[in-house]
Amino acid sequence: MGITLNLQRAQPADVHVGRSPLAELMSVLHIMAEPDHHPEAQRWTHRLGTAISPSLAHEMSALSPLWARLRCRLLFPLGLPLDQPFEDELRHLERLPLEEFVGLCSQGTLGFREAVPPARSLLTDPESAERYVAQCERRSFRRGELAHDLVASPEALRGRLLCFLDSCAETFFATEWRTVRDRLESSAARVRTDIRRRGLAEVLAGLSSTAVVSRGGSRVRYDKLAVAEIEIGPRPLFLIPSVHVWPHLIVKDEKSHPVVLQFASQEDRTADQLTQAELRARMSALASLGRMELCRHLLGEPITTSELAQRLGLADTQVSRTLRQLREAGLIESEREGKYVYHRLATSTLLRLGQDVLATIMR
Repeated sequence: MGITLNLQRAQPADVHVGRSPLAELMSVLHIMAEPDHHPEAQRWTHRLGTAISPSLAHEMSALSPLWARLRCRLLFPLGLPLDQPFEDELRHLERLPLEEFVGLCSQGTLGFREAVPPARSLLTDPESAERYVAQCERRSFRRGELAHDLVASPEALRGRLLCFLDSCAETFFATEWRTVRDRLESSAARVRTDIRRRGLAEVLAGLSSTAVVSRGGSRVRYDKLAVAEIEIGPRPLFLIPSVHVWPHLIVKDEKSHPVVLQFASQEDRTADQLTQAELRARMSALASLGRMELCRHLLGEPITTSELAQRLGLADTQVSRTLRQLREAGLIESEREGKYVYHRLATSTLLRLGQDVLATIMR
């Protein structure tokens, strides 16, 4: 499973790197909508939650289908240039042709990779609109309500969305953007330089520890729930750094629009993500009662293989084999002192395991 970027036809002019305050706000709103998915941001989300008014919080909840699961393509840059001020991004959203607005908003409201009726049908065919609302209701009550508002009065919903985004900027995001914009510009500049020096495939692979480069650098695959192959060139690729997107890597592939890849800026990746194989190895290593018992002995001071074997009443070779399995899974640390090798449990790895499981499932 995963999303593959096909770079065979990609040219330097097809790749654009830059910031987007609107996309960054969407990352913030996603965290607010799914705080349990982002335990590392708990203190920050609590502080932000206390700063917003009840009316803004209510509207944030009502509009949350647009960013709670699949981020709505509407709120990423739809064209060049990147690095537009927030106000200009809102103005572009306001001037977007109604049919294009409905098409992008309808997919975001559903929040799932499933076909939705064409925008023209939603605007002109009551039966098609009714089927779409029912489709969203099956996903959730909130999505059904938002879908109903979209087909009943798309311009009114656009006005609500613009007013909400503007209120977010006034209440908290303008301050947050001033805090992060220079970090994001540094990240974008670094990526531009790296593409010139190291090549596109290597840089794209460096945006996620789960990435795999294949076919001589013409393809880069990311570990994602969706399965797709996306051709870059002549269709553009927008690379957008984010402070708040981790642990996600967002890939947007709405046809007739540039491909978007929103990635965590390097200094904002709190830990390397595990591949699914690495996670399975750690979970499997802990699934054995014998290995769990051995881990309990490794929790205290460092200990040698022979001492472990003596404590457990096992042969040295059996203990060595178990230690090797734990070491290969990254669950123990071994250090030589003189003629002895001492082992101990990698407690920080174990403490992070729950978050690693969540991050692997979420990406």
